[in-house]
Amino acid sequence: MIKAVFFDWMNTLAHPEPDRHEQYCQTARELGIKISPQKAMRGIYVADSQVPAGIPPKWSEEKDPEPFIRFQEILLAEAGIKLPRDMILKLIKRFKQLLEEASFVLYDDVLPTVKTLKQRGLILGVISNLYIGRVGAALDPYLDLVVTSKEAGADKPEPPIFLLALDRAGVNAAAAIYVGDQYDIDVVGARGVGIKPILIDRYDLMPEVSDCPRVHSLTELTQYL
Repeated sequence: MIKAVFFDWMNTLAHPEPDRHEQYCQTARELGIKISPQKAMRGIYVADSQVPAGIPPKWSEEKDPEPFIRFQEILLAEAGIKLPRDMILKLIKRFKQLLEEASFVLYDDVLPTVKTLKQRGLILGVISNLYIGRVGAALDPYLDLVVTSKEAGADKPEPPIFLLALDRAGVNAAAAIYVGDQYDIDVVGARGVGIKPILIDRYDLMPEVSDCPRVHSLTELTQYL
């Protein structure tokens, strides 16, 4: 019997507005590079999965630039584009700037879904490497816990962040579901501690995934409870 439902934050419950792929296209245009939104969307998904350490919001001058450069190389390769290192660094810095300036909003299916789940008596929580509290304020009445990588001392997909959430919820892994948008981080991480993973694939980017439930909207979750 499922007693708790945990959610990833970014691109599961909330997203930047404009969305990341739109911001990336804008960044590329500013540097004279043409990339379609579809290619950018697919490239971001692949890069997120393969080089999570290089996700642009984590960039800072004092960090090793190699994961961030590799992230961009993978993203651009999806569009058949190869750029010199100096151009890639410009992309990284500008893309991060746009993300920091963007407003963040909840997806339209979030509040109706958490209200329904709460009415069923489920424990609800967020497990995230990145959590923006001011955006999540509307969720506060429905959330029982928020666990971040900072307080867990480990990023997803490492076990400690998931285990801390289970401990705070007071449930065992078999009684929990975790919903996230990244296979290698969310699905693999949750499954690694025995939590049932559900992949949310809002843009149908991962049709190849067949070893766990894959949904396109949070409203589909009730069928897995």
